[in-house]
Amino acid sequence: MPDVDPEATLEAVPSTDPEEGPLRAAIDAHWRRNVRLMAVLLAIWAFAGLGCGVLWAEWLNRYSLGGFPLGFWFAQQGSILVFVALILVYAIVMRRLDRRHHAELEAIERSEATRPGPA
Repeated sequence: MPDVDPEATLEAVPSTDPEEGPLRAAIDAHWRRNVRLMAVLLAIWAFAGLGCGVLWAEWLNRYSLGGFPLGFWFAQQGSILVFVALILVYAIVMRRLDRRHHAELEAIERSEATRPGPA
């Protein structure tokens, strides 16, 4: 196999430098929104799975759901159901965020296409 210089390979690829300008800002903003959403959803899942199923199980066991103590129910079923619900919420919210992000990217592309190039 011939030796390939990685620097020469990178130079051969045309650069659309997303590191600067509004494109990079839009990508970074989208990533921050995605990470923030994941952090909130993971916190909710931790609250339901660890908090309700373990830490506050004795207090929740004073109540029952379907004939089972509520703390036991959260430990066995509730955290799984919350997880499935959070997956659905993530899919719905990310679809909305992705549409917004794609609209931002299209607006940036249109504005860069109409901008006069270097003379």
